[in-house]
Amino acid sequence: MNSISFTKIAPGVYRSSTGKNTDSVLSLVGNEKKLDGISAAFDDMPMPFEGVFTEKVRNKTVVCIPRKLSERHYGPGLRFRGLATNYSVIHLRCDHYGGSDNGRTHVPTPFYLSDAGYGVFIDTPEFISFYMGGSVRADAKNPPKEQNRGRGDWSADTPSEFVEASFEGDADIYVFAGKNMLEAVAKFNLLCGGGAVVPKWGLGFWHRTHTRFDENDVENEIKLFEEKNFDLDVIGLEPGWHSNSYPCTFEWDKERFPDPQRFLSSMQKKNIRINLWENLFVSKKAGIFAEIKPYCGSHKVWNGIVPDFTLEKARDIIAKQHKKDHIDIGVSGYKIDECDGYDEWLFPDHASFPSGRSAAAVRNTLGILAQKNIYNVFRKENKRTYGLVRASAAGSSMMPFCIYNDCYSFEQYLTGLASSSFTGCLWVPEVRDANTAEEWVRRFQMCVFSPMLMLNAWANGVKPWKFEEVEDIVRNTIRFRKSLLPYLYNAFYTYSKKGIPPFRAMCLDFSGTSSQKTSELDHTESPYETLRLFDIYDQYMAGDSIMVCPVRPGEKSRKVTLPPCDWYNYYTGEYAGNGETLEIECELDKIPLFVKGGAMIPTYENGVLTVRCYGNEGKGFVYDDDGETFDFEKGEYALFEMSFTRKNGKTEGTIEKTDGEKFESEYKTVKFI
Repeated sequence: MNSISFTKIAPGVYRSSTGKNTDSVLSLVGNEKKLDGISAAFDDMPMPFEGVFTEKVRNKTVVCIPRKLSERHYGPGLRFRGLATNYSVIHLRCDHYGGSDNGRTHVPTPFYLSDAGYGVFIDTPEFISFYMGGSVRADAKNPPKEQNRGRGDWSADTPSEFVEASFEGDADIYVFAGKNMLEAVAKFNLLCGGGAVVPKWGLGFWHRTHTRFDENDVENEIKLFEEKNFDLDVIGLEPGWHSNSYPCTFEWDKERFPDPQRFLSSMQKKNIRINLWENLFVSKKAGIFAEIKPYCGSHKVWNGIVPDFTLEKARDIIAKQHKKDHIDIGVSGYKIDECDGYDEWLFPDHASFPSGRSAAAVRNTLGILAQKNIYNVFRKENKRTYGLVRASAAGSSMMPFCIYNDCYSFEQYLTGLASSSFTGCLWVPEVRDANTAEEWVRRFQMCVFSPMLMLNAWANGVKPWKFEEVEDIVRNTIRFRKSLLPYLYNAFYTYSKKGIPPFRAMCLDFSGTSSQKTSELDHTESPYETLRLFDIYDQYMAGDSIMVCPVRPGEKSRKVTLPPCDWYNYYTGEYAGNGETLEIECELDKIPLFVKGGAMIPTYENGVLTVRCYGNEGKGFVYDDDGETFDFEKGEYALFEMSFTRKNGKTEGTIEKTDGEKFESEYKTVKFI
């Protein structure tokens, strides 16, 4: 055993290493750390980390991290069936989600949180296993008491004084300390480069067309949206735009799109962006095939060669071709598919790659390095992008890409929205189809409060107006999303500056509240609603102040747990409660929303910035820039500070530009309600 010590690299951020020659995800991705954005308010190293030790067991490095038996853990990795992970054994590897939270996941980030207010990140590209406090060592100083199943209570779970992690090679280890879990996850995101800076158009409505659409089909689709008076911001083209897909050429099909530049120019005139589907496996018909072949692995996927994205040369070849054939003529982003896995069609674990890195390291970093490659092209052109990807890793917080998958469970989509905030990724619960009009509405409503509002019609060609009886509700739901642009843009601004996820689990915001009590995982009594607060997945926070409570298809009413602070009904402004549980009736045309007291929610419609105020007094802000470029880094932005008071039912508000004099915001007419 070797005890290890940590060095402080920023307030509340500590680093150590298990060896000298570590191959890390962060170094491969190369994001610029935003450690100067970390507040010095909380700077204490958590006490358990005085006892961290490592040991070598055959070809594995084992890291043992002390924990109190009362701690509750979240992560590692993106999960879809639950939040807390005490006693779990999680074998992290990048993979398509197969229905089990066993570690095979789209985002296998080896980062976990404790409700004691700290997080741990083990930076390795290799497969890694976590034993989340249920593996008792024979040399334990405080082992759990033996139990007798034949007499009294018995549990298969045996609480351990360590979280243990094992992996091949060496790794850097980071500890993030905060007064609560939200501070810890924010510091992790800032270490990884901060949050994504997304374009305004990316927060509008996305429609992915049928995979075999040609340019005439797309133009006819847009006409239908215009006739139906439905907003449309982004069109996604699926595999059929390629001259060959599965494997891919990354080149336009000249029969379906004979003049891509003309097509893209016509889309720009309509203010509609084009997003292109692709996977990363290169066809022998591709113009870049001969050039990239020396930088590809020993095995094919769907008969396409697999670039070693850990090599700069391989990335450069892809980037150059994408820039010339797509981005220079107006493509706004990509959907990077199938970079996650499924063992039966991905390259095997014994595959070799020209970088000399293991197949595990290439597999775990394929998605994040593909994102960074695309991001860099747009960045150099001073254009923002927004897209989709099936796999990611540490460093994904600053990447403007959303994770998606083939699951279509309403419950698991909800869980993903909550658990994604533990991983540094954005998760999108897309709409694809529904069996009833009510389900159709509920799926759209959930997506309103997610990183991307998208109808994915690649397989069935479905339209937003599929159910005539709820066409108006769906149309208004999309418009509601667009009216929330100032508030959502604020949330992403905060994500970029402070690392706070724009959509996040309730336990992040309220893990440090005075109502916190021990849970049943600690073998102590715990009232149901207190436990619910920390495991809740069907409510989540959007931005600083809105609590979202999606309604499941078929529900006529639902339970809502109000954390301990004043909450108000978003729509009426009426006081809802503080710290209690409500049973609310569910209206079809509204998603239940509750707002913290003192909050100011900016919305924008018809040239008017309307600020909704809750409670009797409060403060807020509005951030604005051109929404298209990175000119905000040169001072081309505006930051407005707001405040309000309410007396005798009358609301008085103030708004003042406090930063960014160079930028002229469109928010000129302001109304407080």
